[in-house]
Amino acid sequence: MTKKSWDAQLAYWLVKPLKDSWIHPNHLTTVRLVTGLLATAALAIGSLTWANIGAWLFVLSNFLDHTDGELARLSEKSSKWGHQYDLASDAIIHVLLFVGIGYGLMNSELGWWALLMGIISGVSVAYIFHLRNEMEQQLGKDETRQPNFAGFDIEDILYLFPVVTLFNGLVPLLIAATIGAPIFAVFSFWQYRSLLQSEPQQ
Repeated sequence: MTKKSWDAQLAYWLVKPLKDSWIHPNHLTTVRLVTGLLATAALAIGSLTWANIGAWLFVLSNFLDHTDGELARLSEKSSKWGHQYDLASDAIIHVLLFVGIGYGLMNSELGWWALLMGIISGVSVAYIFHLRNEMEQQLGKDETRQPNFAGFDIEDILYLFPVVTLFNGLVPLLIAATIGAPIFAVFSFWQYRSLLQSEPQQ
């Protein structure tokens, strides 16, 4: 069994007192979604100050993503709708994150290209989320589980986002995402097809 990441363990201890309360996991998903949307709005403003605020809001939203699942398991309130709501929130936040970054950078040296780059990155991320959801639905959650090293998931790199904004690194981040996200989307499609073909026929 894969050991929980450090942020999932922290989320577990934070929501443990809520086990028998009126608070539902979907409430936490909604808080996570609203926080993420506020982060994208802050990044879209285009100033360094608001970019830093948006980055910290995104980090908070990313952490809150663990709380709904932990509470659902603790309180035995897991549901298919709640799971889909969580996945949809993930996709919406990450897609709009790049669109917001692109919109906010239109006054940079990238000009209007920044918005197009944000859309390309966002659409690629949306496709990646779609494929991961399909893999989870058809092949089980283990097939979409990220590698874990000493309690750190590969996605924990997102917690470094405030460092990027602090050093005014949104332009190189957007350039990297515009190149990397479509490539990773193609890789995810190849992985998805390979996994499907390797499954034994019923």
